[in-house]
Amino acid sequence: MKVAVVTGPGAVELRDEPRPVVGPDQLLVEVGTCGLCTMERRLFIGDKRIYPVAPGHEVSGRVVEAGERVAGLAGTPTVGEQVCVDLLTRCGTCSACRRGRSALCKRPQGGALADGTPSMGAGLADYVVVEAAQAWPTGDAPVEHSSMGEPLACVVHSARLGGLRAGDRVAVVGGGFMGRLHLALARTQGASSAGVIDVSDDRREDARAAGATWAIEPDAAQEMRAQQDIVFVTAGAPGSLELALDLCDDGGTVVVYGAFPKELTAAVAPDAVHHHELSIVGVYSHEPEDWRTAAGLISSGALAADLDALVTARFALADAADAFRLASSAPVYRVLVGN
Repeated sequence: MKVAVVTGPGAVELRDEPRPVVGPDQLLVEVGTCGLCTMERRLFIGDKRIYPVAPGHEVSGRVVEAGERVAGLAGTPTVGEQVCVDLLTRCGTCSACRRGRSALCKRPQGGALADGTPSMGAGLADYVVVEAAQAWPTGDAPVEHSSMGEPLACVVHSARLGGLRAGDRVAVVGGGFMGRLHLALARTQGASSAGVIDVSDDRREDARAAGATWAIEPDAAQEMRAQQDIVFVTAGAPGSLELALDLCDDGGTVVVYGAFPKELTAAVAPDAVHHHELSIVGVYSHEPEDWRTAAGLISSGALAADLDALVTARFALADAADAFRLASSAPVYRVLVGN
């Protein structure tokens, strides 16, 4: 089979790789499409220098083979069924996993191709093999929607840890792909209002078209001060945490979703947090229960219009290098690569 490997900044090649062998508790999935996220972009432009590497973790496809212990087992995806796949390698034994916080598994993630090339998902390929417990059916949803299972599971995790409830007033700082998924989920889960803050005129316009109650630039955000119950920070820019705290009403919650530069610090007034009972919650990755919800939302079609609007372009696996170039050179939501 073929697999795309990033060999250096701006360099992608297709390599031959043996078709994966299915273990007794595993499924072989023929990849339909795989999304390129920020990690792939950072690898391609040289911000994340791990070369060579086989990336791609936002995968959807159809089951073509099932291991002997899971074939026919009730609840297990069957041959021919479309799934989105969770490619995290949770160990189940570290302190985080034992506490039920497997998103923070302490065992190093990833694997390797047959020639030893490090794998960070290796979903830009003809096939992937996955534990049956980590494949989630998405019914008759378009494969493009199904490939968004992984980022949507991250957003479900964000909303769950942040305590999002129907009737909440929601603000999303950042109108990119993950911000738009937060907007879509908040609206679907019954937020009484859901607004977006972004520096881009185009992204604010797109957010309004997607149903945002309001969409404003950061400099105008003070007009929404102290009026939000929960604020999701999806853009890790300087000042965004402070802005989010200003937006919160008493008892509000700031969910720090987006990654920030490691050296960045923020000024937080402890007395304001104390007197107004504000919460700051960090979220990272996803856990199995988040996948169940994400796959259910995709298969139900509840987010179909939102997900349609987030497909920027789709490329064949043979044109993976062109997909990386587009994802790295222009404002996009999701660029997909598949067969």
